[in-house]
Amino acid sequence: MPKYAAAIDQGTTGTRFMLFDQAGHIVASQYEEHTQIYPQPGWVEHDAGEIWTKTQRVIAGAMAQGNIRPQEIAGIGITNQRETTVVWDSVTGEPLCNALVWQDTRTRELCQQLIGDGLEPTFRQKTGLPIATYFSGPKLKWLLDNVPGLQGKAEAGQALFGNVDTWVIWNLTGGPHGGAHVTDVTNASRTMLMNLRTLDWDDELLEILSIPRRMLPAIRPSSDPDFYGATRADSPVGGAVPVCGDLGDQQAALFGQTCYSPGEAKNTYGTGCFMLLNTGPEPVPSQSGLLTTVAYGLPSGATYALEGSIAITGAAIQWLRDNLGLIQNAAETETIAQSVDDAGGIYFVPAFSGLFAPYWDMDARGVIVGLTRYVTRAHVVRATLEAICYQTRDVLEAMRADAAPLTGIELTALKV
Repeated sequence: MPKYAAAIDQGTTGTRFMLFDQAGHIVASQYEEHTQIYPQPGWVEHDAGEIWTKTQRVIAGAMAQGNIRPQEIAGIGITNQRETTVVWDSVTGEPLCNALVWQDTRTRELCQQLIGDGLEPTFRQKTGLPIATYFSGPKLKWLLDNVPGLQGKAEAGQALFGNVDTWVIWNLTGGPHGGAHVTDVTNASRTMLMNLRTLDWDDELLEILSIPRRMLPAIRPSSDPDFYGATRADSPVGGAVPVCGDLGDQQAALFGQTCYSPGEAKNTYGTGCFMLLNTGPEPVPSQSGLLTTVAYGLPSGATYALEGSIAITGAAIQWLRDNLGLIQNAAETETIAQSVDDAGGIYFVPAFSGLFAPYWDMDARGVIVGLTRYVTRAHVVRATLEAICYQTRDVLEAMRADAAPLTGIELTALKV
């Protein structure tokens, strides 16, 4: 009799595997970070092979930690960093290049060209998304155009595309030996390729971007009793366990924080900051710079959400630590910020990947303004924390402006 449920949380900076008992208590957990690759300004990459290696290690580590056998696990669910774009060889199972991370801005010229061609209304109407470097479709187009031989392999059916959820599920369920090539509606809704109403890949958008449909995964519900596939005996799980849940990380947070009713919202602070509002069974086009996205999909149908995406929040704290050496760890920022009364007249706009919601300015770059010799390390740290607050306020005001006038839905709860 299965006693546990398992989850893989594959995030921007690392991977965690957790096991829960029937009361929802954590029985075992393992976490490992992976390498952040910055080949040039604006480019952010991950090694998908390293991510899979770390995923295997945290699975094996948690299973050993809890002394848990595969037959004791009822099922595995995956949540993941969204938009990050992986392509790999269907025969060898090897990545064909580094993954382009959601923060990567190398597709700026391509996006500007699409906007200049008057295509933004088409993408907005079909996908609920603006044309932006954030999303997977332009990233995949860039790879097809710039990785030698990739377009030919894609057209021949030997190159597969997926976000990180698809990559992990494919490997978990057999990889080159019959692995399930699937994604769920929440991740598909972040590609700029899925039609929000049909919940299927849109042929017109695929044609615009010259993306072969055969390299795309099948789109499935986020939770499905007809599970995607099962782990294998030679997998890190050590036996057959159903893989039956898949949501992008921010939609998983919305669902996990029980925002099941229209008007309920959550705000999650991580590498970035993401506020989602449940809007019910129909997609709501934003008039205030928010995204229209799928909140979650069940076999009975999809639920939709408005989302305010902020690219850089926790990543700005990492920048203080890793790039500037102003702090030793994130925890000390509170004490440092409280050592001064204000930010000393400076404001920090952490537009390292442009500005996301509600501005969608791909050309914006980070800036600190108001600097004088009065400003100290403590002022810079405080301004960084205040930047997170200011950006969150922008998104909250946009969500209030959209929700009631467009849907009659009031923002009734905000969970953090």
